[in-house]
Amino acid sequence: MATSRHRGGGKKGRGGRAVTIHDVARLAGVSIKTVSRVLNHEPHVRPRTQAKVHEAVAALGYRPHPSARSLAGQRSFLIGLPFANPNPHYLVAVERGALSACERLGYGIALIACESDTGDLADHLIAFARQSRLDGFLLFPPIGDRVRLLDALTAAGLPVARLAPYDDRRVGPAVAIDDRAAAAEMTAHLIGLGHRRIAFVRGHPEHGASHVREAGFHEAMRAAGLAVQENLMVTGAFTFESGIAAAERLLSNSPAPTAIFASNDEMAAGVLYAAHRRGLVVPRDLSVAGFDDSPLASQIWPRLTSVRQPVHEMAEAATTLLIESLRRSQRHGAPAATPPLLSFSAELVIRESTGPAP
Repeated sequence: MATSRHRGGGKKGRGGRAVTIHDVARLAGVSIKTVSRVLNHEPHVRPRTQAKVHEAVAALGYRPHPSARSLAGQRSFLIGLPFANPNPHYLVAVERGALSACERLGYGIALIACESDTGDLADHLIAFARQSRLDGFLLFPPIGDRVRLLDALTAAGLPVARLAPYDDRRVGPAVAIDDRAAAAEMTAHLIGLGHRRIAFVRGHPEHGASHVREAGFHEAMRAAGLAVQENLMVTGAFTFESGIAAAERLLSNSPAPTAIFASNDEMAAGVLYAAHRRGLVVPRDLSVAGFDDSPLASQIWPRLTSVRQPVHEMAEAATTLLIESLRRSQRHGAPAATPPLLSFSAELVIRESTGPAP
């Protein structure tokens, strides 16, 4: 575990003075306790009173600081977001989605840089949670796929929500897409363009999505009566550099593939780079497809055909479900008996990087 950063804080008033809960109470014409109850989403506050408090908060630009609020109760109003994902576009989308939910619901975020393959990761996160008095964790791949970590956090009584979980373990709220079906749809798109020698670049083996997306590729190939050739299957690491290395191996085959489907956009961008370096024209000589539809997909040329995964919205939803579960536990003494699982739809986005087989 390397570092942590906290996101959250208050606004400044006139003359640089920070706006306080006293200012909100004065403008709304209510007590400080009432303001606190409204901001903490506690029950039994009249709708008119809630509206007056929210109007005062908006007028003053007030944002309660989680650290200050935690002094008044047992909660820190802080969600831990440990990360070890090599894809910067994915990480930024998760962070922004989680932050959107936290700002809307009055929580802060602690970003925790981790090494996902260390054996003492669970001990580190549990110690960090106790030291920082975290209310819970939002976990996403590859950290959220580690079974021993999930067991340790559950045993320690630390609430978690998972984004894009690999398995069906219901240790807390979860949000996902059907990676298998989405990968199968992309493969079917390439087959429909007349491609038969289709190569596949797997993602990092520690990520559960890597295995599910590969399963979707195999499923579509079988459905079309096409054999999967082992020399056209290469493992990457969800990074641009690993995409270049994978493409060099694949394009060295004779005959070479006419299409390459990479398990994320970073690797697909690496495939495009390698193809350009060899003098290949995409998509005339080679079609390239990715997964995630990150901003990168529209920033390179040709623009990348990809599977749109609404990561920002999924992270916001997962964080919202976690905070709602925390509030339910506070009110009723226990979370929901069956943690909710929310499914988002993936979308095939066809751009200039794919075309008819040569």
